[in-house]
Amino acid sequence: MKSKIYLFLTLSIIVGGLANLAKAQDTVIRKIDHGKLDSINSDILKQKRLIEVFTPANYKPGSTDKYDVLYVLDGGNWNTGLILQVQHFLENENYMPPTIIVSIMGIDRNKDLTPTHMDDWKTSGGADKFLSFIKNELIPHIDKTYPSNGDNTLWGHSLGGLFVMYALLNEPKTFKSYIAVDPSLWWDKLYLPKMAAGKLPALAGLNTILFMGGREGNDGKGMKIDTMSTILKKAAPADLTWKFVTYPEETHASVRLKTTYDALKFSYAGFNNQIEFHPMNGIVLKDKPIKIWYFNDTTKVHYTLDGTVPTVSSKQMQSEITLTGAAKVTNKHFTIRSRYDRVTTGDFMIGKTFPAISKPGNIKPGGFNYTYYEGKWEEWPDFKNLKNPVKIGLTNNDFDVDKIQRKNNNLALLIDGLLEAKEDGYYIFILDSDKGSKLYLDNKLLMKWDGSYNQPCTYILPLAKGFHALRLEYFHKYEGFKLKLSYLTPSILNTKKPIEIPLDLQYHHQ
Repeated sequence: MKSKIYLFLTLSIIVGGLANLAKAQDTVIRKIDHGKLDSINSDILKQKRLIEVFTPANYKPGSTDKYDVLYVLDGGNWNTGLILQVQHFLENENYMPPTIIVSIMGIDRNKDLTPTHMDDWKTSGGADKFLSFIKNELIPHIDKTYPSNGDNTLWGHSLGGLFVMYALLNEPKTFKSYIAVDPSLWWDKLYLPKMAAGKLPALAGLNTILFMGGREGNDGKGMKIDTMSTILKKAAPADLTWKFVTYPEETHASVRLKTTYDALKFSYAGFNNQIEFHPMNGIVLKDKPIKIWYFNDTTKVHYTLDGTVPTVSSKQMQSEITLTGAAKVTNKHFTIRSRYDRVTTGDFMIGKTFPAISKPGNIKPGGFNYTYYEGKWEEWPDFKNLKNPVKIGLTNNDFDVDKIQRKNNNLALLIDGLLEAKEDGYYIFILDSDKGSKLYLDNKLLMKWDGSYNQPCTYILPLAKGFHALRLEYFHKYEGFKLKLSYLTPSILNTKKPIEIPLDLQYHHQ
């Protein structure tokens, strides 16, 4: 079993199926999730346009929270229903943030989505006005009425995909991401591919994202997406992040699912990176270096040791770095969307070895003492003032926090005793817990746990062989958080495989 498994809790995978979808395009308004029907009287289009807006499930009116916005062409359940399900799945798996979805209902898609007039398509050629409507009327309305943060994505399929590429080339600042699903780039004798080489240089400096998805085989080639891909390879600016994927054994309709899933993940690449390094904080002895371990992808992670925020010019993070003295380790993960860049900092101070205390005469191995309380606290209780414990006992083989009977989800648990250190050297303590839990050693607060479900707190410090006072204050309020205390001793430090503190090294007062 790999070392990362030992250091980190893993979340149970949230598995959700996709709903059955209609077989043909439509603009039927069906209430999905928490959609709100809205409309705009467009001066540009000279008509009333319907939209349906889906705010994130956790959004509360009056909140200051702001969200990215995903605009869906050819609105209605056939497209929007699919996208809602895919977005929810990706959000639950932490691949993208909660998002506002705007379903743009169609009236005449042949007119709105095509950039030029073709005689066989009587109403075609209205893309310029439709793009102006989206840019100058729809987006300002969404930004004013809904909790938008201004980070926008445009999604389109078939002629909608053609329009996505038209918008990218003509108004590239309007959206951060462009998703073109099996786009009809054959339109009007390759009108868009022909103009692309001259338009692409204007995208330099915008850090725009483009994902195109299509089908393998002759039908896929007939869409001429590969032609656009060839042009992008030659003329796209370096900071246009783009990708083209072809999917085998898909139809023009079914390719929407895989493309949407891959495109949204691509658009938020790096969003789920935890940028964890361990130990997270600690005490370093002079002339006795320690190692910091990084377990995730280091490709776009940079670090500093002086507390300054890293830039892309800072040193790239490695799976291991060595600290020879005091440092403020700061990691920054640079994502494809800078608003989701993450920074993590750890403090390492020069100190001395914690001396052992004399062994008291009234202690016995076999588990620490614990005292368990119940209450309806909304925040951390003051253990000094807690009275009338529900239960007291030892953290022996029969001890299981989850099996302690309780009247509600709020409990307080105090664990204390003496830890016997069998050797001199560096120890790393690993705490998985609930928010606000505290671990003390020799009356020094090592950790106050404020992590996430799958990120433990870790602390390194030098201990002398002998006995050390240990105290753990655990307040349980949130379901899903579990209590687990483990450590790495000097002799197993380099294995990166923590163990639970053996019972014969846990001492309690008799």
